[in-house]
Amino acid sequence: MTADAILVEHMMNPKNYGNMENPDATGMGKNPQNGEKVAIYLKVEHQDDPLITDISFQAIGCTTTIVAGSIVTSEARYIHFTRAEELVSSTLGLIETQSPEDAACTEMVALALKAALDTYTEKQKDPDFPMISYHITTDCTPQEEQKPEEEA
Repeated sequence: MTADAILVEHMMNPKNYGNMENPDATGMGKNPQNGEKVAIYLKVEHQDDPLITDISFQAIGCTTTIVAGSIVTSEARYIHFTRAEELVSSTLGLIETQSPEDAACTEMVALALKAALDTYTEKQKDPDFPMISYHITTDCTPQEEQKPEEEA
């Protein structure tokens, strides 16, 4: 299957989309510029290096956000936290090569996964620890729409 075919498949049939009953942890990624957000839910098998046994996501966002959520959650299912942290890092490393809109959506999903991992870790110390939420730093305004700064 070509890369384009994979993207179309995730767009037409998003994987892992929906709420999760009684997750072990939830994390949120938010875009403060436009109000979009992604929640990622985890079921975890506790081990020295915890294992993600189930994952799902919900999003208030564009198609790119749904596609990124589908791909990232598919990659994160059945991997240990160490590998999930590497997935977050490599996903964030990809945003430099994407358009501003795609970079913002991808960053929001990666940060939601990071927030879920961090929430789970903190809940092991304090079961009442609240959900962590991270905000993106990428500006999702397309370059051609950004107004040039006025010269002083």
